[in-house]
Amino acid sequence: MKRDLIGLSKFLSLVLRHNPSLIGIKLDDNGWINCDELISKANDYQKSNRYPEMTKDILDEVVRTNDKKRFSYSQDGLKIRASQGHSIDVNLALSPKEPPEYLYHGTADKFIDNIKADGIKKMARQHVHMNEVPSMSEKVGSRHGTPKVLRIKAKEMHSDGKNFYLSDNKVWLTDHVETKYIDFDWK
Repeated sequence: MKRDLIGLSKFLSLVLRHNPSLIGIKLDDNGWINCDELISKANDYQKSNRYPEMTKDILDEVVRTNDKKRFSYSQDGLKIRASQGHSIDVNLALSPKEPPEYLYHGTADKFIDNIKADGIKKMARQHVHMNEVPSMSEKVGSRHGTPKVLRIKAKEMHSDGKNFYLSDNKVWLTDHVETKYIDFDWK
């Protein structure tokens, strides 16, 4: 069952962050979709039985057990969205926040030369992702090769007028991190 939940989580990430049209849904401007509609459309799409049939209980379990808390429910519990990480245009309606002194960004060793030249870009996503825990950043970086954790001078960036946002799942977001704010060899 755990493997099925991981598979469903990955499927939901694909649909809610990158490609809702895959199953024929349309997210609202803030990335929300009605849970019943999501479940119905997901089940129609998954007729191949690659994943178990989705129910509200299973959706609740995926949301509750997802290690990165990628999904959140609306206050009334009727809608769901991805907390961050979108490559499609959504407005998460997050207010700017003052970050801690340092944040951390995980990447792979093979990208360091590009980052030294251009800083950290959001690439296909809406924001650059950072967090307050170096070990979490290392885990993120390991997805693409040998991990490298970069320390970001977040408070200095903020003092220089750069906006930061904190997603529902406690991932810090910004538009771009210039090289001058990056400690490449902090540890």
